[in-house]
This record gives sequence, C-alpha cells and structure tokens, in this order.
Amino acid sequence: MKRYLPFIIVVAVALITLGSGFALYRSKKLPAPTAASGVASGTHVRGKADATVTIEEFGDFQCPPCGMMSGVLHKLVDDYRPRLRLVFHHFPLAVHAHAREAALAAEAAHQQGKFWEMHDVLYKEQSLWSIASDAPTLFVGYAKSIGLDVDRFKKDLAEREVAERVDADQKLGSSRGVTSTPTLFVNNVLVPANQIGPDGIKKAIDTALAEKGKEKR
Repeated sequence: MKRYLPFIIVVAVALITLGSGFALYRSKKLPAPTAASGVASGTHVRGKADATVTIEEFGDFQCPPCGMMSGVLHKLVDDYRPRLRLVFHHFPLAVHAHAREAALAAEAAHQQGKFWEMHDVLYKEQSLWSIASDAPTLFVGYAKSIGLDVDRFKKDLAEREVAERVDADQKLGSSRGVTSTPTLFVNNVLVPANQIGPDGIKKAIDTALAEKGKEKR
C-alpha cells in the first residue's frame, strides 16, 4: 500500500484542483442575454415608431456577421413595413481594433442627421477600413461621400456627447447579458444565436405579430 500512497496523493490533489477550477469557471460564466422591461427604445430607429414589432440589434461595425446581417434586417424592415421597426445599439467589441472608432463615426454622422447613411457605408466598406492602418481617415472620406459637413464631422468625433452615447449603448447591452454580436431581441425576446438568419428572424417576427394579434382579441 505504501508503494501506491504517493500516486494516490497526486491523483487526489489533481481531482481537487480540477473540481475547484470547474467551480471557478462556472462562477465566472456570464448569464444569457435577458429581455428588457417595457417598450424597447433607442436613438437609432429604422421604421415607424408605432410599429407592432421591434427588433433590437446590438452590433459592432467591424463584426463580419453584423455586416451580413445589416442587409437582412434592412430588407425585413421594408418587407414588414409598417409593422416592423429596427433599433440599433452600439456594442463594439474590444477584439476589433477599429470598432469603437467606427461607432464614434456613426454617432458623429448622427449629429448631422445621417446615422443610417454612415451605418450603411461602414458595413458596405467594412472589409477595407477593418484592415486599414488609418481607419479614421477613411471615415472622413465616407462622411464626405454621404454629404456631411466634414469640418463639423471631425469636431463632433471628439465631442463627449458622442462617446457617451456609444458607452450608454454598451452599458445597456452588458446589463442585458450581451457578450457577442450580433445579438438580437424581437419584442424583448432574445433570438437564439443559432437562429440568427433570415428564416429564424422572420419566424421570430411572425411569432411576435401573432402574439400581438391575440392580445387585441
């Protein structure tokens, strides 16, 4: 028995360490995204304010899946008009070097009433500015292309209000358990990540419309 005692001790220590590590991992896991209470609201809305169904998107301009999703969501808003609206929230991920800069550019464009125009061009040109060494210079070019006052745009990029709107969106997302992009809620109900696609989102919209129809009966 004495011959095996050291081996037994090593195995026991390993099992205790593994169990402790697993418990620590579980304690650090973030909760799944949760629905917000009340009616979804936001600064950036595409579609009618009184639409029956609201899609909330937490997006990152440097996220390739978000780029693909932007066209899908735009088409759905058009297809379901006037029953559907889209609310966009910033959620730039730290792993993307230019994501926050892009969010600030979109907010600076919002100062001149052209958030969605900048939103669309940022996603359209994503593959270019994402790998650029000087992305802000490209953003200035995009500002000019969508008809912004470039001098004002540059000034607004440095405004605290612009940064605060991005930070507020990110804080909102974090409070609801958002950790990745795109994260979507349809009438405050989370769309599971494996259902984020044209068919899955359409199904979520149709379900929300049916539920609203029942409430009116």
